[in-house]
Amino acid sequence: MYNTRLITKDLTWIGASDRRLALFENVYPIPHGISYNSYLLCDDRTVLFDTVDSSVSRQFFENLTHALNGRTLDYAVVHHMEPDHCAELEHLMMRYPQVKIVCNAQIKKMIAQFFDFSLSDDSFMLVKEGDTLNTGHHELAFIAAPMVHWPEVMMTYDRTDKVLFSADAFGTFGALNGNIFADEVNFVGEYLDEARRYYTNIVGKYGPQVQNVLKKAAPLDIRMICPLHGFIWRQDLDFYIKKYDLWSKYEAEEKGVVIAYGSIYGNTENAAQILAAKLAEKGVRHIHMYDVSVTHPSYIIAQAFRYSTLVLASATYNAGIFVNMENLLRDIVAHNLQNRTIALIENGSWAATAGKQMKEEITQLKNCTLLEPILSIKSAVKESQLAEIENLAEQIIKA
Repeated sequence: MYNTRLITKDLTWIGASDRRLALFENVYPIPHGISYNSYLLCDDRTVLFDTVDSSVSRQFFENLTHALNGRTLDYAVVHHMEPDHCAELEHLMMRYPQVKIVCNAQIKKMIAQFFDFSLSDDSFMLVKEGDTLNTGHHELAFIAAPMVHWPEVMMTYDRTDKVLFSADAFGTFGALNGNIFADEVNFVGEYLDEARRYYTNIVGKYGPQVQNVLKKAAPLDIRMICPLHGFIWRQDLDFYIKKYDLWSKYEAEEKGVVIAYGSIYGNTENAAQILAAKLAEKGVRHIHMYDVSVTHPSYIIAQAFRYSTLVLASATYNAGIFVNMENLLRDIVAHNLQNRTIALIENGSWAATAGKQMKEEITQLKNCTLLEPILSIKSAVKESQLAEIENLAEQIIKA
């Protein structure tokens, strides 16, 4: 049975949600599921904006059939070639062989890479930046958005209804539970953390490219944003756009301290706990602690983007960084975190080398201030080292 919602008199949400998938992209935990958004515009000519992941294909085609209401499908706009948005393209062509695929040249090339079915050039309408498509009462303009977060990505702006189809930008982890609009839920209280985790881990590496797209979008009169994951925005757009502006500039949202530790027998954890207590005594309110062996890196990275200061505490393991801390560090570097104050704590029973190696990773980050000296522990914190921890807390506060 179909499950659709009307967005405007001409535009219908025909997507679906998956609450069984454990890992998005087989990497990121999604305890609340994920939505795959697809949209159908019914004007003089009909336009589909993206398909869905194969896991929800049955729901998608039931929705599409209902929304078309007996009409044929004229155009299918492909914004992004990840399979969670284009997996059903071949089946779509089998059902609607006359449909014309609207995409750029790079997307056309990727279609041939992902699929074995053959299409003639007549099956495509190739577009580039600034090209338009008139569907009767609506004029669609196409915007190139390379590396947000794949090189082929594009967006569509409906000049008639002022709607931006934003591809993977402005998305959110989490299934849609009937409410498809951000203003229908307590977004800040219940979904902002997952929106941040989505951005920082999926798009976060590409801040300069996001900035380029934001500049293109700035002159447009955008009254609604329709992303490929998560909620549709029709109110308070400035709030979410400003978040993307902040995140893509790698600026902290708040002053606070994220402490991530890798501990084997609890002694490195104890040092981190003592530091947290010292910071709290000195009035720091936002302190968030994470055991890297328990917490998935995506959550820690999201918090590192949120707060101004990062403390990394690691035991020395096989003469190197503790395994899970090393994974986190490489993930932080890969996601291009910038403009942070960072402190390091190392522990080692006979050769504490983790600090030096963590420093080598951290120096790859741009515009980050590393507090020195590195706090070095020999097996366990002693009374004599409490002054060093106190000093580190003072440095963090001053920074």
